[in-house]
Formats: sequence, structure tokens, C-alpha cells
Amino acid sequence: MRKATRKQWIKCIIVLVLYLAFLFWIKSLWGLLVVPFIFDAYITKLIPWSWWKDIKNPFWRGVMSWVDAIVFALVGVYFANLYWFQNYTIPSSSLEKSLLVGDYLYVSKVSFGPRKPITPLTMPLTQHNMPAWLGGGKSYIEKPQCKYERVKGWRNVALNDIVVFNYPTGDTLVTNPEYSASDFYKMASDISVELNGGYPVTDSMSLADERVAYERFLAQGRRYIAQHKEVFGEVDHRPVDRRENYVKRCVGLPGQTLQIIDKIVYLDGVANKEPDNVQYFYQVITDRPISEKLRRQLGISMEDMRMHQYNGNRHSYSLPLTAAMVESLRTREFVREIIPYSEQEGEGLYPLNKHTGWSIDNYGPLWIPVKGATIDLTLDNLPYYERPISVYEGHELEVKDGRIYIDGAETTSYTFGMDYYWMMGDNRHNSLDSRYWGFVPEDHIVGEPRFIWLSLDKDRNWFDGKIRWKRMFTSVHKYN
Repeated sequence: MRKATRKQWIKCIIVLVLYLAFLFWIKSLWGLLVVPFIFDAYITKLIPWSWWKDIKNPFWRGVMSWVDAIVFALVGVYFANLYWFQNYTIPSSSLEKSLLVGDYLYVSKVSFGPRKPITPLTMPLTQHNMPAWLGGGKSYIEKPQCKYERVKGWRNVALNDIVVFNYPTGDTLVTNPEYSASDFYKMASDISVELNGGYPVTDSMSLADERVAYERFLAQGRRYIAQHKEVFGEVDHRPVDRRENYVKRCVGLPGQTLQIIDKIVYLDGVANKEPDNVQYFYQVITDRPISEKLRRQLGISMEDMRMHQYNGNRHSYSLPLTAAMVESLRTREFVREIIPYSEQEGEGLYPLNKHTGWSIDNYGPLWIPVKGATIDLTLDNLPYYERPISVYEGHELEVKDGRIYIDGAETTSYTFGMDYYWMMGDNRHNSLDSRYWGFVPEDHIVGEPRFIWLSLDKDRNWFDGKIRWKRMFTSVHKYN
């Protein structure tokens, strides 16, 4: 064994100090097992880490140098994505006009504290599937599954923060790519509606009978999916950290009571400030089509323009618009009328197993669970909280003869083990959010978008303003 040089000792000490500081931050004793290997790589060199450099054939020596570099890079990316940052691309218009389709975000995991890996054996740079050119299939091994832990971050999620999180109802899905991105529970509910010609009529039922009616109703859709594998494929499941990433705005914090009245979100009876670029649907009636120039000027996407009807002398558009866009359209002489859309009662909202009479514009009141809080459980409020109890916190929940059982024991109360959040899009009438799938548990929180590093307009080509230069390297905080 050759004696280590002064330079090697300095490098070793620097690396060890940084690594031990990292272990102290994430509170991991298991990481100490790596320390002897770091010491060996710099000082003792008992393990031939660079064995490939002794290969005599220059071709294979060159190949192995690339393999060595790629493996090192993948390991670095793996830990960087776990604990520091992740890139995310806005796929839908639910946060327009704050964040736009085609915005590429730098998502900080340090802000709210990085979540320790729940599914540690996963391929770097993938979420749940391997790329098609590598054969597709799952990019992770389901076992082992680690318990949820989070490293201390700079701060907690604050009201009106834009947050990246794992899709809460993404725990169950079908394997046919045509349907795999769909909300399994909503899809099963919609199938049940088709099979039964509508939702259960429960107005005159007791709470116990209403629950049984909805259980049977929703079971029909799930059974239909399972029986038609040629259409939907197999029913599969994903662990928390391998579910799709979503981005929305946090409009309700743990412990607050949320209610939406005439489109305005109220928290504990006080109106929450709406985002500056909040959008709602309007019916816009015009004498002539909206021109391409005006469409671009207002920032209306081609996707939004598809909701267009023409009856011979009038054009009717259903458009998501900000208040500024509405005022701009009112000044156009060919615009005859702008009618705001309002939904009085909706179906398919959270919870799916209870008739509430709520709509996307008038929703709640609903209390958001907070860690350590105990609530009285009744058949009336159970539909709101059974998913957090059974799915997110992993308890076995049953209702027998009108009585509630958790883990086999009859109970009339429950103490929550996690904080929960309420997330909504700024494009309020065109956003699949907590109004449809409920609470977001703390273990689903991924990180905070910090800035936009690239923005591409899908409606334009590369020589016609596809790159939105003005949005590049702009802070996401300006939209909070």
C-alpha cells in the first residue's frame, strides 16, 4: 500500500466533512457504513476502484471510462433528485395564467424538507416507468418500502404557496396506457353512473342505508373495470413516491375549515385572497370569430378555442379568462355578450360516496385534518375522512350495523397522524384538484417550484416565438 500524499488527505478530509454534515442533516446512521469506503477510495486504496485503467486494449479502456462516468453521474443525479431539486414540466392548464403549459420548473426539495425515499430502488431520472426505448415497464422495485420520514427544511408549506406533490388518488390505476393517467376512482364512478343511469337517490335514506347504497354503486364500476381487462388492462398500484407529480396552489392549511361560496375560498369564515391571474369560464358571444392575432394577444390557447359553436349569425366561445382578459374583450366592438359560468350543484366531487349538493363554485364547509387532532367520527362525516384514515394512514376501516370499526375495534373518534392540505388550480373551472380527490397528505409533498428555467409555447413553432424568453429564469414567487 502506497503512502497517501498530503493532497489526498486534504481531499479525503473535505469529502468526509461534507458527507458527515449531510448525514447529520438527514439524521441517517446507516450512512456511516459508507465512510470506510470513502477513506479507502482516497487513502488506503485496498479496493481497485479504477481497475479499468489497467485494461491494455484502448477501445475497451475507453468504453469503461464512459461507463464509469455514467454510473457516477447517475448516482449523483439520484441523490440530487432525492434531497435537493427536481425538474418538473407543466403538462396542463390548471394553473394558468400563473404557470403555463410548457413551463419547465426548478423544484426545490429543501424548501419544505426533502422526503426520504419510500421506494429506494428506483432508476434515476424516471418517475414510475422506464422510457419506451428501454422497453418500458416499471422503473422501480416495489420492495423494500420504507416508512415516511422528512428531513427538516427551510419552512413549512404556507397558504397560497404553489406546491409540487404526488397525485393522491394515483395509488390505483389500470395498465392500459389509454386509461392509465385517468383517476381510477373517478373512472369507476363514471362507469357506475353509465350502468345505473345516474347517481343513487338517497334523499329519504338513513345515513347507514346511504353508505350501503354508495358502496354497492361504486363497486359496480370497479368490478366492470376488473372484468374488462381487454379494455383497461390489469388493475395496478403505485407507492406514494412513484405516483404522478402534480402542481397546484395550496388554498387550505391543516386545521382550517374551508368553504367555497360563489367561487371565493373562505378559510375559517374569512375570504382568502384570490391569485392575481385566477381564471373562470365565461361564455363569449361575438359577431365574428376571434382572430389569431387577438387570441395570441390575450394568451388564449388553441385548446381553449376548441369550445366554439356557430349558429349562423353568432359565434359562441366557452373560454377560461382572467378579469383583465374579460375587460379587454368588453372593449371589442364585435363582442356582444360575456356571461360568467356558475355551477350550482355538481356530481363527481369529493367525497364520491356521499351526496353533498356541493359544486365546484359552492363547496363545503370542510375541516382539513391536522396532525394530532382528534375528531368525533360519525356516519355523517366518515365519507370525508375515511380515505385519510384507511388509505393514507393505513388503518383497516369497516362499518358494520351502523358502527365504525378501525383495526377491528369499535370507535367513535380518530386522531390523525399526518397534516393535510387543500390544493386547487388558478384555472378554477378547468382544474382537477382537491374538489375532486380531496386532501393532500404531508407525505405526498414533493417540493416548491422556485423558478422557470425554460418555457415553450406548444401552439407556436420554433421560428414563431415558441420560446417564451420573458418567462425564462423568472421566480415562481411572483405568482404566489
